[in-house]
Order: sequence, then structure tokens, then C-alpha cells
Amino acid sequence: MHPPPPLIAHVIHRLDYGGLENGLVNLINRMPPERYRHAILCLTDYNPEFRRRIQRPDVEVFALHKREGHDLGLYRRCWAQLRQWRPAIVHTRGLATLEMQLPAWLAGAPARVHGEHGWDAQAGSEPRRRQWLRRLGNPLVNHYIALSAELAAYLENVVGVSPTRVTQIINGVDSERFHPGQDRSPLPPGFAPPGTLIIGTVGRLEKVKDHSNLVRAFIRLVESVPEARQRLRLVIIGEGSLRTEIESLLNEAGLRDLAWLPGARDDVPELLRTMDVFVLPSQAEGISNTILEAMACSLPVVATEVGGNAELVVEGETGRRVPASDPQALAAAMRELIDDPKRMSAYGAAGRRRVEERFSMAAMAAAYLQVYDAVLKTPLAL
Repeated sequence: MHPPPPLIAHVIHRLDYGGLENGLVNLINRMPPERYRHAILCLTDYNPEFRRRIQRPDVEVFALHKREGHDLGLYRRCWAQLRQWRPAIVHTRGLATLEMQLPAWLAGAPARVHGEHGWDAQAGSEPRRRQWLRRLGNPLVNHYIALSAELAAYLENVVGVSPTRVTQIINGVDSERFHPGQDRSPLPPGFAPPGTLIIGTVGRLEKVKDHSNLVRAFIRLVESVPEARQRLRLVIIGEGSLRTEIESLLNEAGLRDLAWLPGARDDVPELLRTMDVFVLPSQAEGISNTILEAMACSLPVVATEVGGNAELVVEGETGRRVPASDPQALAAAMRELIDDPKRMSAYGAAGRRRVEERFSMAAMAAAYLQVYDAVLKTPLAL
């Protein structure tokens, strides 16, 4: 009887709707089951509905229920669970989980990987405390995976990680699930009459995603476009702490009826296909899954010039890039597209081709397999 495949324990803050979590679920679903088994260790908790996206029945999801503030018992609970699982590889994801490299080492995990997925603020303004945390964790990590070139450069130049221990892997996108084709049926009845153009986005309603910037740009756009109330609608998919601020901005401008904010949704592919232009207004990014998903749906993209967005959006070919926190520039880029349907169509088609050629799920899974195989062959000596 053959022994079971090696187990990878993926450590994340919380399993819920988000780009990091989406990438993890896609990876688990796409990796050959005969190569590796998987388990997910959540520092806080998990969303049962999102957990059902995992297609493999053998994946255990365990929550450590981190308390508010600095929960010292979290290290012991993490150590105990890893001792029980005895994974061959522990893969922590995001700065919030980097400290768990210590209990992973103490639990005897032979190989340890850490993934950097994005920023809570601009990379150059990261507090020194976080830089030191990354440096302290560095000796415990066999190999780093960075989603963007900016993240890889930061690890090498600021944290001091050897380039031989950093691999950049961009998340793949499911180009079958996210495909072209417009269908307005998921929208509320009467919200978008025939001929309406829909500007949309998907993401957590938190400061770093800066949906307030998009709303301010939309207000400017409505003020400048003839018959805008008949022509334009705004769709913001996601939930978070800034919902009240976003709704207040729309109410103050008298435009609340032109916007739909349905919260977090499971039917993102269908909702993307209701849109004409996709906008990512973030203040900071790693590699945006939602940009890739929008491109796979043949949507032209307007994105801020931050993080890995330049690696995805080709200026003047698949969309436009604008400065962050600049609603005037964002409104101008959106106006340029909605006034030129041929350009919108060309950008969308080019984005779809770019996804098919460079950002496939198969390429992502193969790259992760290569890293996992390599770290098992050369465990880190401390």
C-alpha cells in the first residue's frame, strides 16, 4: 500500500471572500490530488459558505479563534494543531501569519513557505515594525512566493531575502468560469434600462481598496456627461467598514439611485458580465485577482498605478492606468472609454487574450508544484 501524499498546511488569517483566499481555493482545486494533500489553518475563523468552494472532500479546515489584541495562546494552539497534522510543508500567507513560522518550526515541519500577497498601504510607507517582523521571520522560511515583482523586490532589497529564495507566481484565473458575454439579469429589475452603461468593481469595502475614490470619480463623471442619469450606473460588489461612507457620498450627491451595492456575493462571474467597464481604485495592491477575472470576461479595465497592476493592465491595450487617490484622473479615464465603444471592445478583447496566454490556472498550479517539490528536497537547516 502506497503512503499518502505529503500534506501541506496552509495558514491564513481567515477563510472568507477575498483575493488571497480565492487564490488558495483555486490552487487546491487545481493541484493533482495524488501529489499533495491539503489542510487550512485559520488564525481567526472561516466562512462556511466560502469553504464550500473547496471541491476536494479531504481538505480539513480548522479555526484557532484568535482573540482580539495580542493573543499569546495562539502560538501554542497553532503548534498543537500542526503537531497533530504533522505536515510536510507549512505555507503561511500574508504578513498576519508570518509569526506562525515559529510554531511551525517548533512543531517540526520539515519545509516552510511564506507567501506575500499584497499591502495594507503603499509598500514604501510600511512601518519599520513590520519591516523588522519580516526580517525576524526570514531565517525560518525556506522559500518565499511573491505575487508581484514589486513584492519580490521588496523582499530582496528591504527585508534582505536572497533572490534564490524568492519566486514570483501570479495567480491564475479560471477562464471557463470567467468568460465573455453580457447578461443583465442578475441586476435588480429596472436598475439598468436598455442602453445603460455600467461601471463596476469588486472588492472589500476597506480603506486600501479606496472605493470612495471611485464614488467621487463617478460623481464627477455624472456631472460632466450629458444625460448621465439615463446613461450611467455604478455597481460595487463587496462588503466592509466603508459602506456607510460610500453610501453617504452617493446620498449627498443625489446619486444613490444610480448605484447598486449588493454586498459580498458568490455569483461574481455573472455580475462581472453585467458590466461594461471594470475599475480598480485601490491605494495599494499585490496582484489583483479581480482585474484578471474582469479581463477574462473581456472587460476594459481602469486601474490605479499601484503594486502589480502594471503587470496586468497594459496601458492603451487592455485598459488605462491612473494615479491612486485622484478622482479627477479616474473620471477622465472612465469618460474616455464610455465615449468610445470601439475602444472599450478592443481593450476587452485584448484583455481576454492576455489572460488566456499568460495567466492560466494550469501555469499557476505547475509553478506552485515546482516550489513545493524543491523545498521538500532541500529543507532549511537552522
